[in-house]
Amino acid sequence: MKQKIFLTICLTTALFAQELQVKAKLFNADQKKGVSIFEGDVNIIKGSDELNASKVTIHTNANQEPTQFIAEGNASFKIKTLEGALYTGKAQKVIYLPQKKEYHFFQNVHLKQLNEKKEIIGDEVVLKTIEGKAYAKGAQQEPVIMIFNMPEDKKEKEPKKEQND
Repeated sequence: MKQKIFLTICLTTALFAQELQVKAKLFNADQKKGVSIFEGDVNIIKGSDELNASKVTIHTNANQEPTQFIAEGNASFKIKTLEGALYTGKAQKVIYLPQKKEYHFFQNVHLKQLNEKKEIIGDEVVLKTIEGKAYAKGAQQEPVIMIFNMPEDKKEKEPKKEQND
């Protein structure tokens, strides 16, 4: 019977400490190279952000601080930006750069901004959470698709009443 591995990494910043929780079926690490590989139903939670994938590789610096996350295989995610924008979505590959708080999504990307009811569908999407900026690129034969929910005009014309003389 396979056991799930549960790993908690504490990250300390100048302002606060925040826990990074990683769950997976398999775990391999090379501390000298600064690489940790998690495989099998990988689930990562940090604050209100969540990342799920078949495989996640975490690269760390000399201080054992994560510098890059690479999620591969049916990745899904929940992200909250500094301004409070909420995103959910899926992609085949996600690269997260924690120092920049920047996400790069690749292949069959479907990104939804929940509180603004916007969607981006493309082959490559970059989300810069600090700057509140996004970039999208379509596949070779496919365009980027942007979907906006437009509020209906409240001044809809009422049908004219017929007057009888």
